[in-house]
Amino acid sequence: MSEADRGSAGRDGDGTMGFDPSVPSTARVYDYLLGGKDNFAADRAAAEGLLAVQPMARDIAQANRRFMVRAVGMLAESGIRQFVDVGAGIPTSPNVHEIVRGHQPDARIVYVDNDPVVLAHTRALRAETGVTALEGDLRRPKEVLDRVEATGAIDFSQPVGLLLISVMHFVRREEDPAAVIRAYTERLAPGSHLVMSIASSGDMVQEEIDRAEAVYANASSPLVMHTPASVADWLAPYSLVEPGLVTYFKWRADENEVGGLGSPLAAVARVG
Repeated sequence: MSEADRGSAGRDGDGTMGFDPSVPSTARVYDYLLGGKDNFAADRAAAEGLLAVQPMARDIAQANRRFMVRAVGMLAESGIRQFVDVGAGIPTSPNVHEIVRGHQPDARIVYVDNDPVVLAHTRALRAETGVTALEGDLRRPKEVLDRVEATGAIDFSQPVGLLLISVMHFVRREEDPAAVIRAYTERLAPGSHLVMSIASSGDMVQEEIDRAEAVYANASSPLVMHTPASVADWLAPYSLVEPGLVTYFKWRADENEVGGLGSPLAAVARVG
């Protein structure tokens, strides 16, 4: 897909994304950090701005992917056969369907995103793998789940793996992140699991927080550096799988911690 054929996403009134290559897309900034090629000049500029604030951002993004691989693999190995990935981003191998089907060949996976480039990529996968791609905004859980249910791809009476990977830091405080998570999990059957990772402020001072958030000021979604305590509060209603809420580097791994701004956190929680 050529750059002329792709577009970034300005937010339309309904929360879905328009086609504007001058607006940095959070999905494509992440794609650039992971070494992908599905990004625009505006995305690359935003990513370089983030690297100026956090020189280890690429390492953190890679650690987040490794966490996702470990967590999804664990759930698939335990027998979960259906997954909903909200804010899925551009498919980067190994992606969720590849990991899951290594354990559950007939598993069903629904990718949800509001970026047109993400949707183009995931819809292209559908013919090959049977995955489903849906347009939807993370911050509208009822609408997202209604659309997922309408496809018939997911049976909500059976356990589901719900993935909120590196997206909750794009939910504003006034949008009540805890309520967003709760609205998703309330629809899930007992035995379902939530997989979540998030950039949080850690021991950042306000000037550092302001610099990090300013990078995404004109992006498709604003960055909000929530505190680790806030993240822990969101997850308090759920039973966390060991080792609980830890950094990306320490969730069922013993990787070297990457220093820098904030604290990248990850957890898997049992729902119901």
